[in-house]
Amino acid sequence: MLAALLIDANNAVAMERLVAVMWDTKAPATAVRQVQDAVSGLRRNLVACGAPGSLISTRRGGYEIHLARDQLDLLEFDHERHLSEQHTAPSETAAALRRALACWRGSALVDTPGRALEIDAARLNERRAATHKQCLAVELDLGRHREIVDELTALLREHPYDEQVVEHLMVALYRCRRQGEALQVYERLRRTLADELGVDPTPPLQALHRRILTVDPALAVTVPADAPSATAPASPAPAAPGPVMAMPVRQLPLDVPDFVGRAEALAEIAGMLDGSAPNRAPVAVVVGGPGVGKSCLVTHAARLASARFPDGQLYLDLAATSDEPRDPGLMLAEALRALSIAGSAIPNGLSERAALYRSLLVDRHMLVVLDDAGHADQVLPLLPGAEGCAVLITSRTLLTQLPGARHIDLDVLSPAEARELFTGIVGRQRVEREPEEADAILDCCGNLPLAIRIASGKLTGRPAWSLRVLRERIEDESRRLAELRIGDLSVRASVELSLRLLPADAVRALSLLGLLGPHTLPGWVVGPLLDRSDGEEVLDTLVDASLVRLTATDALGEPRYRLHDLIRTCAVEIAAPLPAQDKRDAITRVLSVWLELIGRGTDRLPAAGLLAAAPGSAPRRSLPDAIADRLTANPAGWFDAERDNLLGAVKLAVDWGLDELAWELAAGAATYYDHRCLYQDWQHGHRLALDAAEAAGNARGASVLLRGLAQLHIYQDEFDRAGRALESSLGLCRDGGDKRGEALSVAMLATVSRVQGRDDEALERVEHALAIAVGEGDRPIEAQLSCSMAVMKLMQGRFDEAESWFDGALNQARALGDGHRVAVVLRRFSRLHDRRGDPDEALRCLGQALATFEELADERCAAYTLLEVGRVYAGQRDRDRASPALERAAGLFHRHGDRQDEAACWQLIGDLDAAAGAHHLAHQHRGRALRLWKMIGDINQTKAPARPSSP
Repeated sequence: MLAALLIDANNAVAMERLVAVMWDTKAPATAVRQVQDAVSGLRRNLVACGAPGSLISTRRGGYEIHLARDQLDLLEFDHERHLSEQHTAPSETAAALRRALACWRGSALVDTPGRALEIDAARLNERRAATHKQCLAVELDLGRHREIVDELTALLREHPYDEQVVEHLMVALYRCRRQGEALQVYERLRRTLADELGVDPTPPLQALHRRILTVDPALAVTVPADAPSATAPASPAPAAPGPVMAMPVRQLPLDVPDFVGRAEALAEIAGMLDGSAPNRAPVAVVVGGPGVGKSCLVTHAARLASARFPDGQLYLDLAATSDEPRDPGLMLAEALRALSIAGSAIPNGLSERAALYRSLLVDRHMLVVLDDAGHADQVLPLLPGAEGCAVLITSRTLLTQLPGARHIDLDVLSPAEARELFTGIVGRQRVEREPEEADAILDCCGNLPLAIRIASGKLTGRPAWSLRVLRERIEDESRRLAELRIGDLSVRASVELSLRLLPADAVRALSLLGLLGPHTLPGWVVGPLLDRSDGEEVLDTLVDASLVRLTATDALGEPRYRLHDLIRTCAVEIAAPLPAQDKRDAITRVLSVWLELIGRGTDRLPAAGLLAAAPGSAPRRSLPDAIADRLTANPAGWFDAERDNLLGAVKLAVDWGLDELAWELAAGAATYYDHRCLYQDWQHGHRLALDAAEAAGNARGASVLLRGLAQLHIYQDEFDRAGRALESSLGLCRDGGDKRGEALSVAMLATVSRVQGRDDEALERVEHALAIAVGEGDRPIEAQLSCSMAVMKLMQGRFDEAESWFDGALNQARALGDGHRVAVVLRRFSRLHDRRGDPDEALRCLGQALATFEELADERCAAYTLLEVGRVYAGQRDRDRASPALERAAGLFHRHGDRQDEAACWQLIGDLDAAAGAHHLAHQHRGRALRLWKMIGDINQTKAPARPSSP
């Protein structure tokens, strides 16, 4: 664990990397937890040894160890090597390289187990060897051949096939007047290569052998002017040339002529390939789903960067998504043949081939492109490890086990890029003739490059077709995949290639996810879909395979996932053969979790009041308490994040004939809709569920939904519609013996009666509802209806009775611990204080109520409170304080569609203007109120104070 952190010191090490380090084979299900425990233990041990507590910090998705350069030999080694590149004087370069080598005390990561670390150790040892050879070459040029002969001899024992070491040793021996030994070194290498690999030394080494035989004077040492003299130079001559390839490798596929867009991804790749850039990475992995254009991007980027790699570009197709993925051993043989190693010179074993491959590339500047990689084991042997080389990889799967790799997540094209690609293939004139049809086609393609190329190819091959013809053929989802096929190109086939790489449970999860619709989903849904607790591990498999996209992290810090529309269509096709009951059960499990979370979140919102409905018979399924509590700790935030899914869940329940779940899901969200004044969502969900409940003869569900719609009608000043809905709800409650539902319906009818001026009827209905609530022992409804009784008594001028009811309601709300209800009672209580001539007490009550509503972010109740504040100040002829409160209230009412109370605000502002002599403003504000009352058919309100509809 510590070694893995130190190798990437001062950089974040991904959790996947640490898991791979700790487990060579399949990691256990608790791997992440064990890594976290291991890091905690490591921190404690380091602190006990005197290290600061901040030495290891937690980073998003992993950990990072923070070290100064002088605290870690690897950092010091890299620093000195970097300094050596900056020096222009060879003697200074040699000194820096010697300091770098002095950081080593043997091989890297000795006695550190694990395959992942073995790969890192090999890479570090390669860097050390390359540095050592570079240092010896510089010192050889400085005339220090006598000092380095022994080092070169030892280095050759470690690397018996390294011709560069052989070359340097031969030159050093020759300059020490040991010509015979130099020739023996060559002969030993020649025999070794012939016996073990069946090849001869390279032409440059053969040429050096001939020069030594002929005692070429140009081989004499030349000491640079800045170097201390070691031996006298024989004559000026250039340094011996290093080995070169006879012909650079140029294997990149043809570039895509109509390549468009991807500017950010191209710039990121260019930065990774630029040796002088601070963000350079030796390995770049472009990851994306099927048909997203990974190979096109990498080919284009590689061709743009080819000039930076003068020794050539290797291209290997790993064919991971084919029926027969390519074996890395065969790929290495193919690469070695491209590098002029052939026949028996190619070793038999994988590790030997990989070692020879790395040795051949160690001093070269080459770009290696590995297309369609499937997993890290397929890629690791093909990584050069040399600093002058870079690797570009395409994969549908995250390859997090690759050391030093940086991933680029490739998504579909932007709308502008998609249109540019489509127009470039189809032709500008055809697109300009039918621009709306072009947009519709691209929408059906989901901006997926493969789909766009297929659709464009169909149109190109059928010039007589209008764009409308193709749009009509692909707009039907059930036919879309069949239509998006031309020749060997097919969206369905491309997705199926990815499915071959998946385990069965991941394929099943994908098929069931497709049934949930085109929504952005939380990660927990996979668990209930599969009826297993480790659902998110299966989801990770789908994300890693780029079939499910991690789109964002919501405001609560939870990841959000989505299927591309075409992949979702494929998923629905895959799910088609599954038994209908299995699919229905999976949908029911997911919806039952939604229902339980909605209930849990609602319990933490301000009190629902008359919106509250007793649970029905729909199943409820709980997530683990720790997860559910985390999700709903901020209930309004959770509802905000899942707003689209609230309606999606209702529609899903309706589509699958789950009427009981449908009405409970819709009714359960009503408190949130009420809290946020989301009237359109409220109405849409209730209408969907009501139709389903009525069709199924579900009287209980219909009664609850009618009551919820009635409350919405009241908020929107549609009192006649509210009354009709409540009468229907009341009849269903009485027929079904639902006493609580009857009490709620009667209480809401009392509100309609009161607002419409039928005070005696309103009082009678409140008394009736209250009697039912008391008989049923429903204390929350009793508290609310006690407040309603107080308001009715206040309207009748019976102040003492009103005060008694207010006090009772306030005590009941406080006993229930319902802060929201306490604030509502205080707001209504303020009217009694104002009517009794005690405006200070009225404002004190309103101040407490407003603070509670603002703390709970309940804008509508805050607006009612501000309206009351304005009325109190207006009664004192305090225009300067009344108008701002009334204007704030009017703005909130306007936003929430409450025209009646908005009109009351403007009317009162206009009256204050008139009393102050501001007749122009009075005319303007009263006119605004009049227009609003005309809209709700209540013109008589201009002659009398508006009756509030607030709860």
